[in-house]
Amino acid sequence: MNLKEHIKSSTRNVIISRVCTFLEKNPEKNVDKLFQLITKLAKDKESKLAITSIDTYYHEIPSVKELIQNILTSTNPEFLKKFFINFLGNAIWSGGEKRKNILLAENTKVPFALLISPSMKCNLHCSGCYAAKYDKSKGLTYDEVDRIIGEARDLGIHYMIILGGEPFFVDFMYDIYKKYNDVLFTPFTNGTLFTPEVADKLASLNNVMPMFSLEGFKEETDSRRGDGTFDMVMNGMDLLKERGIPFGVSSATSTHNMNTVTSDAFIDMLIKKGSKMNWYFMYMPVGEGINIDNMLKPDQRIELGRRTKNIRNTKPYFTIDFFNDAPYVGGCIAGKYYCHINATGDVEPCIFAHIACDNVKTKPLIDIFRSELFKELRSRQPYNKNMLMPCMMIDNTNVIREVSKKVKAFTTENSGISMLYDKTFQSKLDKLSSEYKPYADKAWEEDFHSKGNDDFSKG
Repeated sequence: MNLKEHIKSSTRNVIISRVCTFLEKNPEKNVDKLFQLITKLAKDKESKLAITSIDTYYHEIPSVKELIQNILTSTNPEFLKKFFINFLGNAIWSGGEKRKNILLAENTKVPFALLISPSMKCNLHCSGCYAAKYDKSKGLTYDEVDRIIGEARDLGIHYMIILGGEPFFVDFMYDIYKKYNDVLFTPFTNGTLFTPEVADKLASLNNVMPMFSLEGFKEETDSRRGDGTFDMVMNGMDLLKERGIPFGVSSATSTHNMNTVTSDAFIDMLIKKGSKMNWYFMYMPVGEGINIDNMLKPDQRIELGRRTKNIRNTKPYFTIDFFNDAPYVGGCIAGKYYCHINATGDVEPCIFAHIACDNVKTKPLIDIFRSELFKELRSRQPYNKNMLMPCMMIDNTNVIREVSKKVKAFTTENSGISMLYDKTFQSKLDKLSSEYKPYADKAWEEDFHSKGNDDFSKG
């Protein structure tokens, strides 16, 4: 480390230490000081803009102020400190510098987040689950996951989303969470395996923030996931809330539950249970029992985006709409800001795009990020000037077909085969895209003034 790097590191550590002191004692009374210190840590334009925006929202939008105050007062102080260090200090700032240096040196984009499915084992059999048809007997070993996360961390990735299957079936992940205590982990869970012992383990780690899968209230959730699932999720939420561990909810949104998962009653229930955020994913034509009729209709898809924005502007609750928030991040983020490693080690650009060219068991992560697949996807992004049509599978259906053919990608799951080779299935997706376009064009102009985040579009 040269003198300049040493000074930069020392300055960052001093600021981080001061922030942690505020987080230990009355953080809710020191919000302005916290924002001032965090701004000093942000060196790039995007981070400074994001922090300034949050600061402005905090002072001008009552629901945002209430949410931030709730997080500061209800979260275990040790978790607050760990979250700040891992997500802001490591994932965004120090990790961001590493990723940026690699990009400038060789035009290779290292993603911000890495999604890993250590296993596809699950105790549920949910309709429409993309994981349902994967071979349950296969999975990554501890040593393989250890190597993957070690390589990712060295490249500047400090945010990992753990999927499956059911991630809490994989006992060795607790050892992974403990070993990589400078990484923030977010397991997406069905919530059925939570016990006081599990909650105590998470409380001792302070770097694991679960997301519970819910399709609505008891009726909607149990109809897709099985009787009793909703009640077990509620129990899991109670266990985490008691220990001050923040958590959120993930909702697969279809024609059957869109109104429910965006309703005041549902959001108010989640706020009362202690949830801090909702991550909305549209039902996608992948996995077992594909039924395109379950996908949101064009008007529903636009309405979902408007409702999720309204929730985060009027309630002390944060929402992310995976598709409708695309304009804020420059369109599709697959292979650019995130990618997925499935249980056999195949590296897919997107959790829903079941194609790959490489496997982590035979190639280092950095070489996979250098691959033609990732560079080809990035060179084409955004796939559409209208960033409300970001997806290469359901909006710009030619992209996944053309790219797969050009880079000689293989399919990683049966629905990937349908998407690439089944003409009847392809025609249904083409029709869906054409029907959505006029709605998207109208909303793009009305809601976004035909402008998205162009700076983010190329990574």
